[in-house]
Amino acid sequence: MSDPSTTPSVSPAPSSSVPSAGLWESVDALHAWLDANRAVDGREGLLLRVLKLSEEIGEVAQAVIGATGQNPRKGITHGWEDVQAELCDVALTALVALRGLTPDAREVFARHLAGVAERSLGADGGARH
Repeated sequence: MSDPSTTPSVSPAPSSSVPSAGLWESVDALHAWLDANRAVDGREGLLLRVLKLSEEIGEVAQAVIGATGQNPRKGITHGWEDVQAELCDVALTALVALRGLTPDAREVFARHLAGVAERSLGADGGARH
């Protein structure tokens, strides 16, 4: 069992299957694809997209439990790479859900990130004196 705090993270080489679009272009495309293929629309459809986050967070928990072997009946069933992938799914699901709430998701997220960074890191970028 490896400890993620001591195991170096190695990013795979870019492949031709990786979309060339940027983050927000991909979020917009996924949002449009989901809208075109939705089973439920309106307010209920939006709420279901937000609830999808809970499912994805559960998958993170399942991967962590599997990576640490916390379930003695199952043992080690996942690796830390699985945890990374599930965390990416959570982040992407949240961004697509945000896009469902507003077409200005990029700006809303940027403003929120700036506020969190200012509160957490302060004007000096979090440097300790």
